[in-house]
Amino acid sequence: MSQKYTVVSLFSGAGGMDLGLYMEGGFEFLTANDVLLPPAHTYAENFGHKIVSAGEFNGEIGGQHPVYIVGDVSSVDFSRISGSADVVVGGPPCQDFSIVRGPEKERMGIKVKRGKLYAHFVRALMYLQPKVFVFENVPGLLSANNGTAFETIIEDFSHLNLRWSEIKEIVGNSIQKTAENYEILFAEVVDSSELGVPQKRKRLIIVGAREDVLPRDHIQKAWLRSDVKNILSGSDSLFKKYPLTPLEVFEGKPLSELQNEYREVMEEYRDVAATVRTEKAEKWVRSVWENLTFNAVEDYLFVNGAARPDYRELEAAFEAHGELLEELGYMGAKIEGMNFPDRTNEVSREKEDVLQRLRMIPPDENHEFVRGTQWEVEGRGMSLIYRRIHPLKPSYTVVAYGGGGTWGYHYRRNRGKLTNRERARLQTFPDTFLFKGTSSEVRAQIGEAVPPLLGKKIARAVKLILEADQSSG
Repeated sequence: MSQKYTVVSLFSGAGGMDLGLYMEGGFEFLTANDVLLPPAHTYAENFGHKIVSAGEFNGEIGGQHPVYIVGDVSSVDFSRISGSADVVVGGPPCQDFSIVRGPEKERMGIKVKRGKLYAHFVRALMYLQPKVFVFENVPGLLSANNGTAFETIIEDFSHLNLRWSEIKEIVGNSIQKTAENYEILFAEVVDSSELGVPQKRKRLIIVGAREDVLPRDHIQKAWLRSDVKNILSGSDSLFKKYPLTPLEVFEGKPLSELQNEYREVMEEYRDVAATVRTEKAEKWVRSVWENLTFNAVEDYLFVNGAARPDYRELEAAFEAHGELLEELGYMGAKIEGMNFPDRTNEVSREKEDVLQRLRMIPPDENHEFVRGTQWEVEGRGMSLIYRRIHPLKPSYTVVAYGGGGTWGYHYRRNRGKLTNRERARLQTFPDTFLFKGTSSEVRAQIGEAVPPLLGKKIARAVKLILEADQSSG
């Protein structure tokens, strides 16, 4: 397909979502935007955008593309974007929704307070009136304010004209144009691991299409909605049952070829429970250690709850793992010892007491494993503290910030923190994607990103909608 669909990206960060669209192909990027400069440098390095301030864009730079606008979204004049935008994508920072609230007496409608950043996302839709938009956020948005926040957002998108009079009071904008309403085709929480990302990362994805873009025939529209859901929910995906693992993306091989590497990792922990001797350690021996066979495939099925597999299906799944490793550029590229121009694979030094503690914590366990011992550390109720990833299970969510044991820790016993490049692989950033900034800035860029592979699935769904566009005929 030679046609390129134009994209305006908001709250872009380092460009995880946008990279997914780029990987899918068929999209042309007009503008990106973020309030921070370090991710802008990363984005510009990889996408070739010119970095401009909001003031420059609103002035003499307006109409030039592609540009990355650094500044608060509230200061961006969307009328300066030349041409039409087929797609608007973005995810306002989740903390913005702590102020999307309304007392119960207001639930029936008079006025609901909305987060300002979210309101500016709506302002972009009013100005640009894209054919499709993609809104992503944290799953907690579904239950925020007893569901009022999510309900309000869906209603805003579905009745844009009607709701704009309320929203423009928040954004301080007097735009008087009439807009098409959007039909919501998908609004669900997606688990990235079910789509091939080696990480349990759940995101709320809302996809809306302008009403005049959609098929007028109800049956065709229903089929389109079903196809979008199949792509984004992974209903036909083998990864739903047989997820890609950290061991595979770090070693650069499908699991069926990693028997020796897996056994070596787990044998390192043979004496750990006897050394720690806590109740938690004794329970781990009974529930985990004694059930291990040290066969990579059998233990993979055990830890992922995939009992009694169809072995032809399993073989197809490992083929899919290999194809994905090839697609991401990881195949045959073992991460250990690799050097990158951005120095993202440098192993950080750890304090000796931290390393001693970590040697007593096996994969998929955390600081609770050593509670009551000489290696104990504070952190009750916080599962992330000194938690090791498991070689055979999708990683827990890669986070952007935090010290005190929240860095994310390698499954090998002699390793501590994950490197930024290891985090990037768990997020499915290709090794060719280079980051700009200090180590902590790069960690934040990786942790805040939409996994590019999830972005690619979203792009596929968006393309399906655009190809069904009725408005251009």
